[in-house]
Amino acid sequence: MNKGNSARQYNLLFERLMAIAIAVNFILILFDLSYIPLRGSYVKYLYELFHDRYGQNVSQVPLFYDPIKGIEPHRETTRYLETVDVLEKQVSLWGLTSPKVKAQLQTLTNLSIEMVNTSPFVEAGKSGIWEKIKDHMREHVHQESAKLAFATFWSQEYLSQNHWTQEINFFDHNIRPLMLVNYYRKIGENGLFINRFWQIDQPFVFLFGVELLGHIFYLKRKYAYLGWIETLLWRWYDLLLLLPFFRWLRIIPLMVRLDRSQLVDMKLIQQQVNQGILANFAEELTEIVVVRVINQVQGSIQRGDLLLWLKQRQNAKPYLDTNQVNELEAMIELLVLTIIQQVMPQVQPEMAAILRHAISSAFQQVPIYQNFQNLPGVVQTQSYLSEQLSEQITTSLYESLQGISTDPVTKKLSVKLVESFSTALGGELQKKHVMTKIQSLLFDFLEEVKINYVQHPSQDDIDKIIAETRQMRTQAAVDPVEPKGGTLAKIE
Repeated sequence: MNKGNSARQYNLLFERLMAIAIAVNFILILFDLSYIPLRGSYVKYLYELFHDRYGQNVSQVPLFYDPIKGIEPHRETTRYLETVDVLEKQVSLWGLTSPKVKAQLQTLTNLSIEMVNTSPFVEAGKSGIWEKIKDHMREHVHQESAKLAFATFWSQEYLSQNHWTQEINFFDHNIRPLMLVNYYRKIGENGLFINRFWQIDQPFVFLFGVELLGHIFYLKRKYAYLGWIETLLWRWYDLLLLLPFFRWLRIIPLMVRLDRSQLVDMKLIQQQVNQGILANFAEELTEIVVVRVINQVQGSIQRGDLLLWLKQRQNAKPYLDTNQVNELEAMIELLVLTIIQQVMPQVQPEMAAILRHAISSAFQQVPIYQNFQNLPGVVQTQSYLSEQLSEQITTSLYESLQGISTDPVTKKLSVKLVESFSTALGGELQKKHVMTKIQSLLFDFLEEVKINYVQHPSQDDIDKIIAETRQMRTQAAVDPVEPKGGTLAKIE
């Protein structure tokens, strides 16, 4: 018993270590996939951190992950920023009006015009950043042309009139961080951008491969009847850990391993996924089934099956009875008994009230009664007679109906009446103009039902159905109910 517990604890510990390794690998994959889109944010953050801490400007921000992606500082933007750094040193040494500063300003003007012409941000896919730089410069110096805006900014007249310190601070805080975002990325012999992430991923793949191989041999030894392919497919999701492409698919084995290692409970996620699949399936299935049934009924009406059925009933062809019961007679008998025994006693007071009112109205319409209405006792006598008559009529009607329901002759006559009624109705319905009108109305009615009422079930309805199903399963598992009158009852 202790050995079994130790083995289970060892297996659980190993599963958790592997789950952690897969999680670390997946985090690195996400970082690699997001590095290029987010690199600009990393550069801006590091530049601001370096500038605020040391108070110095830089012409490039080295990132440790750039070599993995084959990224190098862009030559043109780096040379441009280095030229600005030289200008700042010259101004601090000799002043803004010195000839060397003037020459340096002219160099910056030429480099700016060259950058406007060549757009060096295009190769890195940062054309929007370059447009933002030009917009900042145009708005700052109030010029519509980007070339004229740079030429104005890097002139002694403009910098002298608008204070050198203020203008260079504008450049360092608004222009320099955007230029640092630009980069150059090498292309390999295969024509694609260099990506050396495989060097980071290779140790993890080796670990996952060794673990999968060991598990395959373990299963093959434990279940000798299994083939190698079947044993491999036993842990099919681990194969995704070995793929050198589509690495984001490793989220699947990661979720499985986190659940198996009991580090994360995936039952809620699994229920939500299953619920979403069932909701979509139920929605489509409900609509397909209902529309299919309505279409079949419409097709049957168009083919004249209704008329054919009426003709068969009219010709009294042999009818296949599956349970030796006349359903029509049984339904009529049940309906009559229900009305007489259950409904009539409940509505008898209302029927008496209606009859009483009818009798009183009849008295009111008799001219002789109107002449004697003012005599004493006449109105009371009329009310008494109306009440007695209404009670006697309703009582007699109820007793008569009860006699009909128990009289076999009356039952037989009622059935014969129903048969004669259906025969006559069927004969009239077979007339061409009547049947054509009925078929048209039925077809249009079903089409309206299909349009107005065959709707997608709402997500709340599907969720409610699934919740009720889960509740029933849970209740059945916790408190199972023994069947009544089944096989056990027969045995007893």
